[in-house]
Amino acid sequence: MEVPLVMLPESTEAIVTRVWGGRGLVRRLLEMGFTQGARVKVLHCGGPGPVLVDVRGSRVALGVGVAMRILVRPEGRV
Repeated sequence: MEVPLVMLPESTEAIVTRVWGGRGLVRRLLEMGFTQGARVKVLHCGGPGPVLVDVRGSRVALGVGVAMRILVRPEGRV
C-alpha cells in the first residue's frame, strides 16, 4: 500500500516506491537520496512546520507539499 510520506507518524520507517512531480522537483529529490527502494524514517511530523526525515544517513527537512509527492510503503513502527 503506497501512501504519501507526509501521512506517516513519527518513528515510522518506510521504503520509497515512487517520486512524482515536475522534472526539476523529481531530479532534486533523487539527488537528495529519495530513490526507489531507499529506506526513510520519519523523525518529526505534524504541526505547520516541515517534515524531518532520515534518508541514507542524512537528515532532510521537507515542506509538506514536497513530502506529499514522495510515495512510500510503510515498514512499521520502530
